[in-house]
Amino acid sequence: MSQAINLYRLISGFVLFVLFALLNSVVAQQLPNFSALIEDNSPAVVNISTTLKEENNPQRRFNAPDIPENSPLFEFFEKFLEQNPDNTQPFNERSSLGSGFIISEDGYIITNNHVVSDADEIIVRLNDRREFIAKVIGKDPRSDIAVIKIDGENLPVLKLGDSSRLKVGEWVLAIGSPFGFDYSVTQGIVSAMGRNLPNDSYVPFIQTDVAINPGNSGGPLFNLKGEVIGVNSQIYSRNGGYMGLSFAVPINVVTNVYDQIRDKGTVSRGWLGVIMQDVTRELAESFGMDVSRGALVARVLPDTPAERSDIEVGDVIVKFNNHEIGSYTDLPPIVGSTPTGSTVAVEVIRAGKPKKIMVTIDELPENVTANNSSPPQIEDKKVANPLNVVVSELKQDQREQLQIEDYGVLVESISEGPASNAGIREGDVILMLNNEKIANINVFNNIVSGLPKNRSIPILIQRRGNPTFLALKLDDK
Repeated sequence: MSQAINLYRLISGFVLFVLFALLNSVVAQQLPNFSALIEDNSPAVVNISTTLKEENNPQRRFNAPDIPENSPLFEFFEKFLEQNPDNTQPFNERSSLGSGFIISEDGYIITNNHVVSDADEIIVRLNDRREFIAKVIGKDPRSDIAVIKIDGENLPVLKLGDSSRLKVGEWVLAIGSPFGFDYSVTQGIVSAMGRNLPNDSYVPFIQTDVAINPGNSGGPLFNLKGEVIGVNSQIYSRNGGYMGLSFAVPINVVTNVYDQIRDKGTVSRGWLGVIMQDVTRELAESFGMDVSRGALVARVLPDTPAERSDIEVGDVIVKFNNHEIGSYTDLPPIVGSTPTGSTVAVEVIRAGKPKKIMVTIDELPENVTANNSSPPQIEDKKVANPLNVVVSELKQDQREQLQIEDYGVLVESISEGPASNAGIREGDVILMLNNEKIANINVFNNIVSGLPKNRSIPILIQRRGNPTFLALKLDDK
């Protein structure tokens, strides 16, 4: 009996060993081997350095300190300056800044705008140690993409992929020069698609967990086919180094920028002319929507395609040119990629009902900024109301300063109640309430008196020049 048990244990152990070995073999086969990809594509990846002249780097220029003549150090510095007359002459400082990759056999290279934006001279070093002086063909700060060129023939080039086919969870690989360590390779997966970062609303970034550090900027991000699907651009970090979040410009955005720069030297984008915000669950309820989706129009800018069409404040844009708008961050990249002068269909939800609007797109102006002026405090007629907020009329000079046409009331004071619970503050200007414009205090009071209880109501305010919708709810008391 004991012999049978021992034999059973021996056979079971052997079977488990075989299964474990087979499992390890299967796992090993599933993990990617990047060596061939790296060998095939490294020759087209470049290191980019710059030469910065002294007049563009005043921190490196030596100036004699302001020392009194009776100081014992005065004579020392006077002799030092006499013995070093060239200390104020321009000098060149070379520093490794980033990476890039060759996109054409005659020497066109793609990199980040921030890598070359302030350079007096750009030095490109290839994998075979050859060096070239590059010239800037064009730059696009909004996408952080720049195109530079070196004089060469039959140069190695990279194959471009299609970033719209990229899926979350796919393996990706980066080649670059982090901290000056040339041709370093890091790998990871796609963490998310369509990320929008502050001040980069026209780029739907690819988020990865690939280790990216200073010096990787401008380098390529590959898929397993060896195709470039992004340009490494930014990291999220609290200490300046990699913390697991890195972002790449999708190659479909890059190629559009590249083509425009090569064709005309500049980049143009479509423009709708609205200030938007996200649709929260409370706001969706207040606008009669079952699901919180789309881009809520908080302001229609004057003399824009939106104003010339039928788009209104309070509309929720849910589809633009056949593209679904899940969040307000989805809209700018789609509008930006729309050819200027084209007429497209925009679907909105207005007062709970769908509506289709045709809009002819303009070109995005160079500088589009919001008015950041703060509402001045005034002494005028004050009226209390069920929202527990005190408002006053706006005078004409205040309307001009705040760029508010002919409606709105100023919040002068507020106490605990429905308005404060909604997030309204002193100094806000209430522009609309329950989808109706507030022409004056009387209109405001009339609308407030007729507000429904126990359901969310949209209220549009302007704070420091920025319009924002909030969800207001009156309790049934």
